[in-house]
Amino acid sequence: MPETPPQPSTEPKPSGRQRLRDALLRPGRPQVVVAVLLAIVGFAAMTQVRANQQDDTFQGRRDQDLIDMLNGLAGTSQRAQAEITRLENTRADLLSSTSAREAALEQAREQADTMEILAGTVPVTGPGIRITIEEVDGPVDIDSMLDTVQELRTAGAEAMQFNGKVRVVAETSFEDGVGGIEVDGQRLEAPYVIDVIGEPATLSGGLVFAQGPIDQLEDDGATVDVVELQSLDIESVVPTARPQFADPTSAQ
Repeated sequence: MPETPPQPSTEPKPSGRQRLRDALLRPGRPQVVVAVLLAIVGFAAMTQVRANQQDDTFQGRRDQDLIDMLNGLAGTSQRAQAEITRLENTRADLLSSTSAREAALEQAREQADTMEILAGTVPVTGPGIRITIEEVDGPVDIDSMLDTVQELRTAGAEAMQFNGKVRVVAETSFEDGVGGIEVDGQRLEAPYVIDVIGEPATLSGGLVFAQGPIDQLEDDGATVDVVELQSLDIESVVPTARPQFADPTSAQ
């Protein structure tokens, strides 16, 4: 049997406006995909615009506003620099004051050490000479002993002791005693050993000139032996007594 040919559709074709309306009301898969892509692109563009707006913080500012901001920053920088300079000056003053105090303390310590040595209140050590006086033909005259001590002081003696027992200072007294001499009230017997700290050669030279201490002691019938030493210890000290009536006064 022969096939019947298809009959042409009698329905009218939709217009362009009708097709657009149908696409909006009943979108197909391609339209949905295109819409999603357009939304993503739009979101990315909006994000970029906001980022650009945040980066360009000063873009919308007036010139005067920018000048005022720069002036404020300059003033802040100047104040910070002034504070740094002030702190550096304070630090320098503190260091200078500390150095001055340390120098004053060091000088005071040196003066105190010198006074203690001269007063004979501390043991001392250093180069010097040892003088041994042996009585042979009679007792040594007390004046000869005093002259010996005085010449040693003139030659630069810084510390002196007799027989390892008595420290000799400015106030030390010498007197004749029975069977010897008395130095600051302590009885000493020959041989008399005088330990002296100072420049050894100078101290020795202060004893050997004509009619000097050695000549006088030998005239008294004694023998004198002088030995120069590079190291000598003086252990005896002068006991200190606290003043009962005198008090220091503050400097005016």
